[in-house]
Amino acid sequence: MVALLMISLSACSQREKTKESTQMKVLVAYFSASGVTEGVAKQLAEVTGGDLHKIQPEQPYTEADLDWRDKQSRSTLEMQDKNSRPAITNKLANMQDYDVVYVGFPIWWYTAPTIINTFIESYDFKGKTVIPFATSGGSDIKKACEDLKAAYPDVNWKEGKLLNRASKDDLKKWVETN
Repeated sequence: MVALLMISLSACSQREKTKESTQMKVLVAYFSASGVTEGVAKQLAEVTGGDLHKIQPEQPYTEADLDWRDKQSRSTLEMQDKNSRPAITNKLANMQDYDVVYVGFPIWWYTAPTIINTFIESYDFKGKTVIPFATSGGSDIKKACEDLKAAYPDVNWKEGKLLNRASKDDLKKWVETN
């Protein structure tokens, strides 16, 4: 009887260990200039049970900085310079703890803002799955995903998605397919 009890307890313990080892630790990191991407990121973190991390520029963007019609605005100049890497604050000390990283951003000039390059280059993504998501007033995410994959071929990228006006149900369905 004692032996049977010990075997049962051992089996339960092994199941718990297996369950824990298959739990993927998720991070939802995002850059949001106007708050739209931030809203999606917060919902995505809820749906995934992941941690939320805001990618913050060292120098916050002003409304004038974001004026895409002004050829001299900060965002326009950054996007024209492929080597632009806006400095970020609040860097993560525990990136190594995450298995899956969702990276969110608004689409700027049909691609990811250069601050996303700063974020990607600030960490080691070896062994992680990285999934981009974006919001946009009129562009899709295809070029942004192609650009990220080309710039960082060693990252394990999953297909990204444009998440304009996505409901929690939409997010759940998307997460289940990744």
